Parts: sequence; structure tokens; C-alpha cells
Amino acid sequence: MQEIRIALRGHAVVLMGKNTMIRKAIRGHLENIPALERLLPHIVTNVGFVFTNEDLCDIRDKLLANKKRAPARAGAIAPCPVTIPAQNTGLGPEKTSFFQALQIPTKISRGTIEIVNDVQLMKEGDKVGASEATLLNMLNISPFTYGLQIQQVYDQGTVFNPRVLDITDDDLIGTFQTGLSNVAAVSLAIGFPTVASVPHSVVNGFKRLLALAAVTDITFKEAETLKEFLADPSKFAAAAATSAPAAAAPAAAAEAPKKEEEPEEESDDDMGFGLFN
Repeated sequence: MQEIRIALRGHAVVLMGKNTMIRKAIRGHLENIPALERLLPHIVTNVGFVFTNEDLCDIRDKLLANKKRAPARAGAIAPCPVTIPAQNTGLGPEKTSFFQALQIPTKISRGTIEIVNDVQLMKEGDKVGASEATLLNMLNISPFTYGLQIQQVYDQGTVFNPRVLDITDDDLIGTFQTGLSNVAAVSLAIGFPTVASVPHSVVNGFKRLLALAAVTDITFKEAETLKEFLADPSKFAAAAATSAPAAAAPAAAAEAPKKEEEPEEESDDDMGFGLFN
């Protein structure tokens, strides 16, 4: 806690206290700030407050960066997977049966026990047994960490999950575009016009008009080009042949470096004078 307070000094203030006192203090300010009532359901177990006026992501990173290694204790729940790497343990051969009970492949190397392969001892959420805790302590492995965890974030009267802080502008744009596409698709499927579906409806209607004009004598300005191409299919090839060089010309002009003019070679005739002049 002291290291966390030092890291946040000048940026944020950490306040810890009893839950009953915290609830009483919040209720005393509800008349002036009614939005504080949203914090009351989250004041359970051992919680505290971090007050800041700076960027929430920076404060979050400072909080999570200050953690300490913790040994495994029997009966605890593993918050992360635990893997024992292949290594020479330095333990004597009399401990071989202990490793065999945990199904850890070993061999005797130079009078000590050596773990042959990496072994996953526990998975996330597993309960730490007495044998696993004893083995990790024998190997001086502290697989777990302890420190402050962010439960909720309160900002301008809104309480939200801390994972919201990881959302970027690109994520918001992508989510908005996905929602817009879904609204347009549903609107087109049920025939209910919306702002999102109107452009698609207009394009689809124009396609139907072109299709009708192609099979009938009805014509309009936009359909005249279509009728010309249908009447003379060779124009498709001519249009493709014309557009390909036109598109390639700017690219070729941009890529092709300007050829520098080479200076003319100097004459070896001594400016018109011969050797015997």
C-alpha cells in the first residue's frame, strides 16, 4: 500500500475505510450529488477509493503496476495457470517419491533431482492442494501476485466496468459501423425505411429501373449507356481496353524516374588542334 501511495503521489489519493462509514459518508452527500447513490451497491467486501482528476487509464496503469509476488498457500484458488519449468531442483534423491506422487517426470543428475520437462501444475481456478503448495515452496517459486484490483470506475455520475478504459476510437467506430449495418439489413428485410436503409433502397430501386429499361423500349438518360452496350457487346472490350492504359499511365509516370540527361563526352581532339599544329 505504501508503494502504491508513493507511485500515485501528486496524481491521485487512496482512501481506505470501513464500509459502514463509507456508506454513511456517501448518504450524507446524496442531497447535493444524487448520482453517488450508484456507488452504494458496490461497497462490499474490502474496497477502497482512488480519487483523481487526471487520465483514468494512466492511474489504472500505476495501480496495476505495483504488485508483489506471493507464495502458493493450500486451500487458495489459483488466479492464473502455474507451470513448473524444467530445471535442476538441487534436492536430494530422497525427495523422488514426492515428485512421483505429483506425476512430475524427473531424473537423478549429479546426485540431485532434475525435472525433465515443463509441467503444468495447476490451471486457473483450481484449488491449491497441500502437496502443490509444499512443492512450490521447496522450489522457491511464488506463482501468484497480490495488489489492488479495480472493481468499478465512477466518472461524472456514471459507474462502469474498468474494461471500458481499454476501448479505443477504432473500436467505437467499428462497433458503430456494425450496428449501422445490422439496422440497414433488418430495415431492408422487413420493408421499413430508415435513415440507414434509404441509400440501399434507392440503389436497389435504380437497379430495377435499369433492368426494366433493358428489356423494354422505355429509356431515360441513365439507361441509354446500358442500352448501347447491350446493343453492341464489343463496346465492353473497347471500354476495358481504353480504361486499362488510362489507369496504368499515371502509375507508370509516377514510378518511372526521370532519366537524367547524360553529359556529352569531352572531345579528345584537343579543341581542334592536332599534335603537330
